[in-house]
Amino acid sequence: MAMILDGKAVAAQVKEDLAQRVRALRARGVTPGLGTVLVGDDPGSLKYVAGKHRDCQEVGIASIRRELAADASQQELLDVIAELNADPACTGYIVQLPLPEGIDQNAVIDAIDPAKDADGMHPYNLGELVLHTRGALTTPLPCTPSGVLTLLRHYGIDLDGRRVCVLGRGITIGRTIGLMLTRADVNATVTLCHTGTKDVAAHMREADVVIAAVGRAGFVRPEDVKPGAVLVDVGVSRLPGADGRLRVHGDVDHGCYALAGAYTPNPGGVGPMTRAMLLRNVVEMAERAAGVDAVE
Repeated sequence: MAMILDGKAVAAQVKEDLAQRVRALRARGVTPGLGTVLVGDDPGSLKYVAGKHRDCQEVGIASIRRELAADASQQELLDVIAELNADPACTGYIVQLPLPEGIDQNAVIDAIDPAKDADGMHPYNLGELVLHTRGALTTPLPCTPSGVLTLLRHYGIDLDGRRVCVLGRGITIGRTIGLMLTRADVNATVTLCHTGTKDVAAHMREADVVIAAVGRAGFVRPEDVKPGAVLVDVGVSRLPGADGRLRVHGDVDHGCYALAGAYTPNPGGVGPMTRAMLLRNVVEMAERAAGVDAVE
């Protein structure tokens, strides 16, 4: 029977550890603070931001919210970013994506102070990840790839020398997880498949681990999976059920579970880990600022 990689349970353990670390920081007079910047009233974005602040409350991180109207100008948004960059109460922050049409997303990300980049997606921090393939990093890591690796480590899944097929080349997971998988302490062999890849199914069948992040429900089918493979389902699609209500579906068809050695449920796998890694980035930023050694 395949092992279920329970992201909810592992994320809860991560948050318990972070709560202890936050208490230790507070005892030194330091309170970590997570800022969120939301432009507009997109229902999905509102839900994600609210969830992040609930997570903060669980572990004792202060919440800092900045909300702008959907017709806010790029300069208004940059002014808020400059404010958070200068605010000592804000340890780290995120700008919720996507942004409204007419705002240059890259210019906004560039304006974030790399030391406060809670998502780990600033070009400087990604550059550090590219340059330093050995040893500990002292810059924030991209949350979703970090969550995937933390989950696999928790369950004792060793990736050294394993063939990993990553589906999708988005910056949130596809391109960035390849950088982390090929670091010396992980040492996996990575194939990155995208829209230009010939015979994607053949690459999946050869893989010991498949990380699916294409956002197409059921894209990974049983005939594409090597028996005993580890399946990590990052993709999210919302499709109407029989009652007409939208439900979350992952990239991995449930029929693959019987063949897998281990798999992440979706929902309940990678999503909770991504949110936990955001909190961990904020706590580690606070620890670095306070001169406290981060706990791995």
